[in-house]
Amino acid sequence: MLNEIVIGKPKAQPRVKAFSRGGKAGVYTPSTADEWRRNVSSSLSRHKGKNLDGAFEVELHFIIDRPKSHYRTGRFKHILKDDAPKYHTKKPDVDNLAKLILDVLTKINYWSDDSQVVSLKVTKQYSDVFDCGVRIITRVV
Repeated sequence: MLNEIVIGKPKAQPRVKAFSRGGKAGVYTPSTADEWRRNVSSSLSRHKGKNLDGAFEVELHFIIDRPKSHYRTGRFKHILKDDAPKYHTKKPDVDNLAKLILDVLTKINYWSDDSQVVSLKVTKQYSDVFDCGVRIITRVV
């Protein structure tokens, strides 16, 4: 049903933070992922308001920029080291990356609620050729 690629630097859904000020307690969500959230939302704008029913299978494939330490040095600085990993095994966690995407799909009313997702596959790997971002695939099951 949906097969889109969103270009940009993937960010995880930040955790809600608690605070106390002047004897009052409250919570807020940090704005660290706001730019990524806006980018995803605008890229998926053509799917806005579909409000689809049913169960969904979702695949999210995150592509993350490689750090410079994965590359050789000197005149071979454009060549990957032999031991450079394929998969991204550091933060952000896949569950937090996925949460932001699912929340955006709910907010734009692609579906009624992300509780309709019955199967979720999430991968994150380093970019070798492609721009960093995410490929989003949804299917009704």
